Amino acid sequence: MSMQRSEEWMRARADKLKEEVQMLFNTCSSTMDRITLLDALQHLGIDHHFVEQINTALQEIVGSEFSSSILHEVALRFRLLREHGFWVSPDVFDKFKSEDGSFSGNEPRGLLSLYNAAHLLIHGEPSMEVIISLVRHDLESMKDSLKPPLAEQVKRALHLPLPRTFKRVETLHYISEYKQEDGYNPNLLELAKLDFNLLQRVHLKELKAITEWWEYLYGHVGLKYVRDRVVECYTWSYALFHEEGFALARISVAKQMVLITIMDDTYDNHATIQECRQLNEAVQRWDDSAISLLPEYLKRYYSELLRFFEQFEGEVATADSYRIAYVKKEFQHLSTYFMEEAEWFHRKHEPSFEEQVKLSSMSITLTTLCMGSIAAMGDAVTKETLDWAATFPQVIMASSKIARFMNDIASFERGKIKGDAMSSVECYMSEHGLTREVAIARMESMMEEEWKTTNQARFDEDRVLLPAVQRVINFAVSMPVFYGGRKDAYSSCSLRLRDTILSLFVTPIPMQY
Repeated sequence: MSMQRSEEWMRARADKLKEEVQMLFNTCSSTMDRITLLDALQHLGIDHHFVEQINTALQEIVGSEFSSSILHEVALRFRLLREHGFWVSPDVFDKFKSEDGSFSGNEPRGLLSLYNAAHLLIHGEPSMEVIISLVRHDLESMKDSLKPPLAEQVKRALHLPLPRTFKRVETLHYISEYKQEDGYNPNLLELAKLDFNLLQRVHLKELKAITEWWEYLYGHVGLKYVRDRVVECYTWSYALFHEEGFALARISVAKQMVLITIMDDTYDNHATIQECRQLNEAVQRWDDSAISLLPEYLKRYYSELLRFFEQFEGEVATADSYRIAYVKKEFQHLSTYFMEEAEWFHRKHEPSFEEQVKLSSMSITLTTLCMGSIAAMGDAVTKETLDWAATFPQVIMASSKIARFMNDIASFERGKIKGDAMSSVECYMSEHGLTREVAIARMESMMEEEWKTTNQARFDEDRVLLPAVQRVINFAVSMPVFYGGRKDAYSSCSLRLRDTILSLFVTPIPMQY
């Protein structure tokens, strides 16, 4: 019988199941048992409850001899270790090649695991690029003849490989499929369903609260030209932090996105060039006395911007209040980037592609939001992490370029609107004399290089920084939700995005009792 239990009962039952799942770590008799358990926990979205046990298991996996003649097992180990910042050589796949260099002789599940694993490639790994091309061809040719759940998993991977998926959406898919998997464990499935539904209740309360905040803000500042994107902003923030313990990070980042959207719409679509300069000067001064610099219609917005940061400082732990200065500084930088774009538009400046990408990778707001999210992560990060983020490390810039290119490609397909400066697509077409399709194809190849950089950051950076690196990568993997398929779902909420939002925040997973 399907029904919804009280939250108290659900939490008590989830706690009992967590104890039983913890015991599974002790009963793993082989490296492959540990790998399989870790993959199931991640895929079902319940790994956040077992961080200590997972870290111990990863160390055991890394330190153990591993020899398997099964492609699925080797590829699964490769993917899990690389995802967690442990180096594994791509040479482990050589023994699975046929004489002609293909992997066609391997079974479908192994090919799917290899295809997903290969998307964790880094720079200087041409063999991995070959694997992606060959295995994609094999999966395309067999996808219509496979049985569930493998058939659905292959189709999803061909659309978007596992390392680049919005994890919570993939969790929903996998919860519906897990019962059909070999080694299915009913306790894992029940815990996954309970955990998702419990978190959904938390997230829905937060979404209602932030919507009320937005309704007050929108009514108070009185800027009718700004986009109403509060739900999308919360969804984006949720893509970075879905765990219950990251409520402050989730809510504060969503509010920062709303405030940035207002600023962006003001610079792009409404303010005169003089008003843009006045707004930027006020943001650089960051003081109540700067209100007098502003046109009347922007004074309330500016006051609310300052008030948000005062409240943000009061919400973080006293020992962490120094972090807010880092976020303010990034907001000031962002205003400068928006200002420069407005000046370009005002002067009818046609930048080179390199010049355009250099500026627009900063104005896409990821550098600002990465700092805002890291500042709200509590004990998971240190001052060293904030100092690192302030240098615009490669992983942040690569994620920013992925966001910029996806945004510009989707916006180009949508069509130019008032206030839009030349996009990276237009600059590339103009500079190289290319058609739209050729320019976009080349830019998509450039994005692949940036994905390699995000993958490489897991090994290149100090392991102390890994929690922050993983959240930055979450920014990159959230982009296809809003700009995938060359569609701009952020500027104009699509039916697909609405369905995603409903499944994440409104519709609980049915449970049998």
